[in-house]
Amino acid sequence: MNHPYLLWSLLPGFSLFTGCTVSPKKEVIKSDDRLPNVIYIFSDDLGFGDLSCYGATKIQTPHIDSLAAQGAQFMNAYASSATSTPSRFCLLTGAYPWRYENTEIATGNAGMIIDTACVTMADLFKNAGYVTGAIGKWHLGLGGPNGPDWNGEITPSPRNIGFDYDFVIPATVDRVPCVYVENDRVVNLDPKDPIFVDYNKKVGNWPTGKENPELLKMKSSHGHDNTIINGIGRIGYMTGGKSALWVDEDIADTIVSKAKAFIAKNKENPFFLYLGTQDVHVPRIPHPRFAGKSDLGVRGDVILQLDWTIGQLMHTLDSLGIANNTLFIFTSDNGPVIDDGYIDGALEDLNGHTPMGIYRGGKYSAYEAGTRVPFIVRWPDRIKPVKQHALFSQVDVFASMAELLGKKLPEGVAPDSRGNLSVFLGDESKDREYVVQQNLNNTLSIIQGKWKYIEPSKMPNAVSWVEMDLGNSPEAQLYDLSTDPAEKQNVAIQYPEVVKRLSVLLNEVKSRKK
Repeated sequence: MNHPYLLWSLLPGFSLFTGCTVSPKKEVIKSDDRLPNVIYIFSDDLGFGDLSCYGATKIQTPHIDSLAAQGAQFMNAYASSATSTPSRFCLLTGAYPWRYENTEIATGNAGMIIDTACVTMADLFKNAGYVTGAIGKWHLGLGGPNGPDWNGEITPSPRNIGFDYDFVIPATVDRVPCVYVENDRVVNLDPKDPIFVDYNKKVGNWPTGKENPELLKMKSSHGHDNTIINGIGRIGYMTGGKSALWVDEDIADTIVSKAKAFIAKNKENPFFLYLGTQDVHVPRIPHPRFAGKSDLGVRGDVILQLDWTIGQLMHTLDSLGIANNTLFIFTSDNGPVIDDGYIDGALEDLNGHTPMGIYRGGKYSAYEAGTRVPFIVRWPDRIKPVKQHALFSQVDVFASMAELLGKKLPEGVAPDSRGNLSVFLGDESKDREYVVQQNLNNTLSIIQGKWKYIEPSKMPNAVSWVEMDLGNSPEAQLYDLSTDPAEKQNVAIQYPEVVKRLSVLLNEVKSRKK
């Protein structure tokens, strides 16, 4: 797809950042003028109620709690979308994904979704002199329009959109191929055992969950019954590449190891690390260190594993002496889901834990739990500990980072992102003018002040693979979040003037040029 927000070098009057810089704000820069390292961590399917620093009482997350206690803990922050691929697209491009085609949940063999001509947040950092890396879950496609060549050089890749280094899970851990890709090549691939992947028909003779359920160590509740890898049925079919297959129990350790190596290698340079964890997405297969340790089943165990991941990175920064000048951002790509295709006991073992907190819905949904997520920003040299209650959206991270770097974004770059650095750093608590949310079916919501409006939709209000209220309704919905944060009472009929005002505003946002 074509994007109008092209590379600076392609825009008239711009040569990368030449001619469009602004003076850095003195209060942002350290006394030695060295800009901070930046680590952005996207956890996966983590709910607002999943962390003890956000009120969870059935599980403790001490490392993430420490992160929150040392920085700005946002209480009113939103992912752009209630599913993974569009949220990640929005963060890296500063553009609402629903404006573009092919930004829905990507298959495991999807081609690169972000146009290589697009200026990404990685480009922003790279052009400011940072070393850039992408590690962990990617889920934004790899390769050309027909998908990646798993047995050769995989291009385009993250290295074509601003990243110097990548070590990625191509899509999600429940999708084939179950391999890592590092700098455009499948890791540990034996050329004598090539990989074949298909999402429409079976390839090769590897057993599937549907044909051979007796081989499964975790059965599916819906779908997830194609090729079996490591005793787990996946979405999609693959064969070959046995030497390259990951071991699910070791994924968190592998991601942490690669991240620590990247940080250590670049400790003397400013770096930007974009890191996606697989936790707490299905299939939830914790390392034996965490199995059975949460009293909340495997979903609780992988929350502990996620907390360990954050602790490991914090320890690395401390041991290298660079923690104070590292901007550490922790959040989630969307809200939580409990049963998402596997019979893993997550629902039965909740034990009173509430992943959604007080909110309605969850992953896939237009309601609050779909996109209202934990968001924590720590930078000891700059940010004082604070509970940040301002309305904030992940779409604004891009432009806020441009402010931090003292860079003026050319027109058309990050078109939906708005610089909000003072809020991002916890200096002031000023609401964004509005926040737009997107559910699975591209039904949009808009929040302004205390009001939330969900546009009418003809889409079904449920999907077959998960019990979830998607928030789709043929009638307009309006909620007063100040008195009804759980969205129990639709007051659209009582406040027609608010419905009209927010409907007009949402349509104005939708009609703006890409």
